[in-house]
Amino acid sequence: MTTTPATASSVSELERLKTLHIGEKQQLTFSDAEFERRLGGLRRIMAEKDLDAVILTSYQGIKYYSDFLFTYFGRNYGMVVTADDTCTISANIDAGMPWRTSYGENLVYTDWQRDNFYYALQQALAQRGVRNPGRLGIEDDTVPQLTRQQLQDTFPGAALVDVSQAAMRQRMLKSDEEIAVIRESARIGDIGGQAIKDAIHAGVKEFEVALAGTQAMTHEIARAFPHREIRDTWVWFQSGINTDGAHNWATTREVQEHDILSLNAFPMPTGYYTALERTLFFGEPDAESLRMWNVNVEVHRAGLELIRPGAVCKDIAAALNEIYIGYGLLPNRTFGYGHSFGVLSHYYGREAGLELREDIDTVLEPGMVVSMEPMITVPEGQPGAGGYREHDILVVGEDGVENITKFPFGPEHNIIPA
Repeated sequence: MTTTPATASSVSELERLKTLHIGEKQQLTFSDAEFERRLGGLRRIMAEKDLDAVILTSYQGIKYYSDFLFTYFGRNYGMVVTADDTCTISANIDAGMPWRTSYGENLVYTDWQRDNFYYALQQALAQRGVRNPGRLGIEDDTVPQLTRQQLQDTFPGAALVDVSQAAMRQRMLKSDEEIAVIRESARIGDIGGQAIKDAIHAGVKEFEVALAGTQAMTHEIARAFPHREIRDTWVWFQSGINTDGAHNWATTREVQEHDILSLNAFPMPTGYYTALERTLFFGEPDAESLRMWNVNVEVHRAGLELIRPGAVCKDIAAALNEIYIGYGLLPNRTFGYGHSFGVLSHYYGREAGLELREDIDTVLEPGMVVSMEPMITVPEGQPGAGGYREHDILVVGEDGVENITKFPFGPEHNIIPA
């Protein structure tokens, strides 16, 4: 491990880069063979695009290829991948943790000069024999214009080539190791869902219910994944008018009799988010609310049947649209019918090419993992007001699909006595 020289007498004399091998490498989420499989896929992309190296800067890219999930906090992070080596680039504020929790080497940059991150990228590539790259892969979908310009200034002779879409397509197809983590995460989501349901009573505040679910899932993640960080698991629990949006955070609103409720549990062991989402009622729903709920359940059940190997994303969306059209509710639909799972969170990562929407022509293949999550919103002041949403996760196999969400849905299961 290198350290700051004791003789340094000014900031200008302090180190720009460090190697901080503090402690021992920790057990990672996946095997070395799995990371080599992933890197092999990226190197095939490099060969197809005639790239000298790739510089990854996104949460999802760095996590997928190294297992390191960074905390941005105003500092840049990166990963360089060459034909035969890798290196993550992290800020000095994190010390040895990035090296301990990543596959491959790590280089630390300090704060002493403003451009040290870009200097670190330059040196990491030079140390791996890439001193004057002609073509560099970057992730255009998450690189701001200012960062792109700074990358170009750092490597003035290089053409910057987008690899984000090709890398996304690689992430769509999950390995057995990935699916095992997703399956376990879904199981933990069911535990959170039950804790949420058990915490509901008259007068309880939304955030108190959310905390109960988060705590239950966090404890189970710590038991099931004791070798990884405990972070980022959360719950959105909504009641009444707050159910209108899928991403409305918990508030201090108190649950009242006849409230529509929305249960949204999001366990995220080792960066692999899954979701459990259910409509509930506290006390018997009125007739129109029950009708809206049953319509959405009908769409949900139909969607579960439509997901299968060989199905086309846009065709699934079109078929489900017809059900809503039949009830005059298509304008009440709020978003697409589902999306891919893997390295995903509300603040990073999304395999946009695998969403169940009218403009996506991706064909479902074995190894893909997708949700079915129809939602309609009836505005406040109208009969049946509220947001209705169900959500299951399905693993696409060779001959069919497996639904790995076990928490029950629908009025027969989720009306809580007031």
